[in-house]
Amino acid sequence: MSDDSRLSPGDDPWQIRDQAGLRALFGEVDGGAARKSIPFLDRHCRGFIGLSPFLCLGTFGADGRADVSPRGDQPGFVQILDDRTLAIPDRPGNNRLDSLTNIVGNPQVGMIFLIPGFEDTLRVNGKAVLTRDPALLGGMAVNNKEPKVAIKVAVEEAFLHCAKAFKRSRLWDPTAQVDRKTMPSLVRMIMEQIAEAETRQPPKVDDALVAAYECEVEEDYRTNLY
Repeated sequence: MSDDSRLSPGDDPWQIRDQAGLRALFGEVDGGAARKSIPFLDRHCRGFIGLSPFLCLGTFGADGRADVSPRGDQPGFVQILDDRTLAIPDRPGNNRLDSLTNIVGNPQVGMIFLIPGFEDTLRVNGKAVLTRDPALLGGMAVNNKEPKVAIKVAVEEAFLHCAKAFKRSRLWDPTAQVDRKTMPSLVRMIMEQIAEAETRQPPKVDDALVAAYECEVEEDYRTNLY
């Protein structure tokens, strides 16, 4: 559980407390950066979304807590219904339903779309609803499997974002890729996190159980992507 007291106002003498203090440090936004946000999806936004196989979806619960989750599929998986509406299929996951639960309580969402090899990105913000519209879900079927719901977003603003973060991170640079074996497997890390959180002791997990769960995860990847 998070300790919100760590962020209590007044605890940090260097805290920036308002927009005036923020702008005093950074200055005002001007030029194209100040004017680039548009309230619809123009041809460039639509083209970008059509090429994008991956986005990050930011949501906010009714209690104000924020969450970000990845969404990915083949390019074009996000459907553009018109120049102010898009729809994202909700593919099978682990049933935590973090994003969907948040949307039910608070419709405001933010998205950032990525295209492999592109260092610039597209950001889209708006309000979302969950829909079971059969006509929409039918058009999202893969291997005859329809999503249970789609996330339909009424676009409020869209704008392109420059490449600085990608240039600094070298995200698409093959020479910057990290060997996955540098860290333990996903299953082992999660099991160790659960054990440590529940016992407050150095985690001890059974290797055979880890291996069994790893096989289950791989089978789920193979059979339950859609």
